[in-house]
Amino acid sequence: LSLKFGDIGNLKGLVIRFLLTTSYYELSVQNWFSLHRLQLLYNHSVLATFNATRIYAPASYSFHCEHVSSLQRYDALLIPSSANDVSKLWEVTFIDFQIQGFNIQEGHFAYAKDCASFFSPAILMGLVMSLILLLVLAYALHMLIHLKSLDRHYECKASPAYFAQMKDNDMGDEKEPLRSSGNESYELRNQQFSKIYI
Repeated sequence: LSLKFGDIGNLKGLVIRFLLTTSYYELSVQNWFSLHRLQLLYNHSVLATFNATRIYAPASYSFHCEHVSSLQRYDALLIPSSANDVSKLWEVTFIDFQIQGFNIQEGHFAYAKDCASFFSPAILMGLVMSLILLLVLAYALHMLIHLKSLDRHYECKASPAYFAQMKDNDMGDEKEPLRSSGNESYELRNQQFSKIYI
């Protein structure tokens, strides 16, 4: 697949050639195409050659990537073919790159397989946050299940069974007024009985 620049100034003789291959994989039961090599030619002579890595898709799909570049900051999908090659002097970057070499219908790209991996940093961070939220929810449900009712607790403490042996004539000696904001309160001072606020 050759990309020619036509009569655009100094780029008239420049050609970018994509060497594509197709292979059949039994595990996926379909043909896949891959970009094997990229060549830069000027006036029919090869200036630079790059080996392509991880640029592949099913033959019925297209391949799309935000950046296909020889630069490390863009994850370097294009690698110079040899250490002594003049390709090291070139920096090639395609922005919003999409390619399809086979099964093209009506001149339009097919559904694109994107180069973004399933476990990008953003996705991993989302999974970690989801796990933390699930743990908080599980802890909250655990606390709600084991929460005791306060009404039943006070009802048990104020049960008449605790004061069955008390006499009415001793109540004057056993209770002492407490200071309160509005309601009258008493505290039982005898140690054999529980403290209760009325």
